[in-house]
Amino acid sequence: MKKGLVIPLCFAVLSTPAFDKTVQGVSLTKILHSSSVQAAAKTETKYVNVDTNSSLTLRAKPSKSAAKLDSLKKGTAVLVYNVSDGWAEVKAGTKTGYVRAEYLTSTKPGSTETTTSTAKTTTKYVNVDKGSHLILHSKASKTASILASLARGEKVTVYSISGEWAKVKAGSKTGYVHASFLANSNPDSSADTSTPVQTTTKYVNVDKGSHLILRSKASETSSILDSLPRGEKVTVYSISGDWAKVKAGSKTGYVHASFLTNSNPDSSAGTSTPVQTTTKYVNVDKGSYLVLRSKASRSGKILASLQRGEKVTVYTASGPWVKVKARGITGYVLASYLSSSDPDASTADDGNNSSEPTPDATVTKYTTADLNLRKGPSKSASVIEVLDKGTAVKVYSEEDGWAKVEIGGKIGYVSTNYLTSAAQQSNGKVTSIVKKYDLSLDELANIQMKVSPQTDTNNRYIRSDAIKLTSHTTGVVQNGSWNIRDGAGTKNHEVGETLKEGIKVTILSTVKGDDGYTWYQISYNKAWKNATKNEVKYYLNPNNFVSDPVRSLQFLKLTSTANLNATEVNQKILAGKGILAGKASAFLTAAKQNGINEIYLIAHALLETGNGTSQLANGVKYNGKTVYNMYGTGANDGNAVQNGARYAYQHGWTTPEAAIIGGAKFISSNYLGAGQDTLYKMRWNPDVAATYGYASHQYATDIGWAYKQVDEIYNLYNLLDNYNITLEVPSYQ
Repeated sequence: MKKGLVIPLCFAVLSTPAFDKTVQGVSLTKILHSSSVQAAAKTETKYVNVDTNSSLTLRAKPSKSAAKLDSLKKGTAVLVYNVSDGWAEVKAGTKTGYVRAEYLTSTKPGSTETTTSTAKTTTKYVNVDKGSHLILHSKASKTASILASLARGEKVTVYSISGEWAKVKAGSKTGYVHASFLANSNPDSSADTSTPVQTTTKYVNVDKGSHLILRSKASETSSILDSLPRGEKVTVYSISGDWAKVKAGSKTGYVHASFLTNSNPDSSAGTSTPVQTTTKYVNVDKGSYLVLRSKASRSGKILASLQRGEKVTVYTASGPWVKVKARGITGYVLASYLSSSDPDASTADDGNNSSEPTPDATVTKYTTADLNLRKGPSKSASVIEVLDKGTAVKVYSEEDGWAKVEIGGKIGYVSTNYLTSAAQQSNGKVTSIVKKYDLSLDELANIQMKVSPQTDTNNRYIRSDAIKLTSHTTGVVQNGSWNIRDGAGTKNHEVGETLKEGIKVTILSTVKGDDGYTWYQISYNKAWKNATKNEVKYYLNPNNFVSDPVRSLQFLKLTSTANLNATEVNQKILAGKGILAGKASAFLTAAKQNGINEIYLIAHALLETGNGTSQLANGVKYNGKTVYNMYGTGANDGNAVQNGARYAYQHGWTTPEAAIIGGAKFISSNYLGAGQDTLYKMRWNPDVAATYGYASHQYATDIGWAYKQVDEIYNLYNLLDNYNITLEVPSYQ
């Protein structure tokens, strides 16, 4: 039996160019908020007012991290719909998006009226520590090039302030500085003495026994000046982002602002107004864990692995991280995996999945625009392929505006701004039929366990005293051989294998087991592992997938027609697919003659021909005739091209259409002809199990095989407006 794939689900559908944003001049934000735009009472025309040779970025959302739609030159006229929080929603040409409001003016720059009413400027002074300098950057970014170092007390002209940054002119140079280091008066003048910079008094609010680090700069990597105990009084000069500039004793430096409070946490006043906390719950996929770390960073030491639904006390939030207390341990977790209510509260009594693990720590999401899949989490990373709007992807993680996803076996990164948890509403017709089997789910699982089902899941645990740590994330098995289980604790199932002394493992998480011991979730140098009965039951149980628009397609009846329109298939699926372009009629004929679902057949051809580009697909000379092979039929035994060409010659496939229609007969003759006409039945063959009581004629040993095959079938259907889907869902006693 094979673990590999045969179903054609690893290909890209490429059509119009796409970016990390919406295309054709329409922003996602405009679509989502079209009602508010249409209801706006009035609009106003304004003009872009930036430096000569500069441009103003038009973004898809009111955020500096949002996708870039266009660059607007100085003097460009825009239609302003509304202004909120420093952002203006505007229409520039055919594109609607958001720009910073301070760079818009009511009169066109360069006109007479503008000359007489120039933008307001203010005069301020550099206010840094004596002996220090304030960096003037070319852009509002710490990574931008340095134009100058401004001394304490230096006078600057301020054009605008946006967030942490101020656009200023110092001498003959114009650039950007941190606004928190500017004062209204010279810090060293006599006038400044009479009107000092405003300060406030606050107190260190950390856990008892802990300390707050005072650093020389507003950076985790800067040198440590002091450690401030809980309750210590500090003078606060300014707060910028996560950092506060403070004076503690005789030392001035920077601390994390989230650990400061207006009253002493240990005073009577502090007792009457304690630090506010909230209760939240871990909301990760079933079978997954949320890592509790020693600091607000992925480089922080792992303190614990929190289970789905576990209750935590939340103290403070800083960016994507929150400080929490769980199991008596205080640390940091990613805020996006916490919810206000127990995620299993409403389904705890359904009795369906309480003991069954999920396959992997992934969720399915859908693209809301044509979107680039990139090799890394950056707009400068190279593009792997373009994903059409509505494409289903498996999401492994989301951080800093990027999601790590998998599609058709390819792993890459997309912008989280264009992902949604809801599949778009289809125009197709979906029909479900139920096929009842005279055996229980438990009986079917017992039958499958006799043929050594395999899995590549990382739901594998070993007790911590079995491992000698070589780093925070690696270790070596010690003291003999140890059992591996599918959960943390001896109540969980053994997976039927042991790890011997000396084997190296990667530690994915640490968790307290149900037996009171600490356990490690591990990965080790064995790609395929024996599956447990619980894991097999998860994939066998139709109730786990039938409500999912993607995963339910493992029940797609592959002998049922999709009732497709040839013109729509040519335009939306086969356009740009090499030799297959324009061949929709041939596929529809082949499907009808051989009783095969059209989408399944097209998917097979797209995979085998490399989207219509393979040598066999484009014609090979054999015995003086040019022959074609669209499904790789007979292309084996070391010389795939010649053997595939010989098979095509023997069957008279001398045109692309003949190869499409003739090859379909071979596809239907094996599994489909044997009655295994869904991906689910190809994998599990429940008919034989129910009739004879044993497992037979199963395509793969991978328990997740059918589950993994459906993404691209869904994505092909998603490109169309008109189609039929027939699902045959098994039902067990």
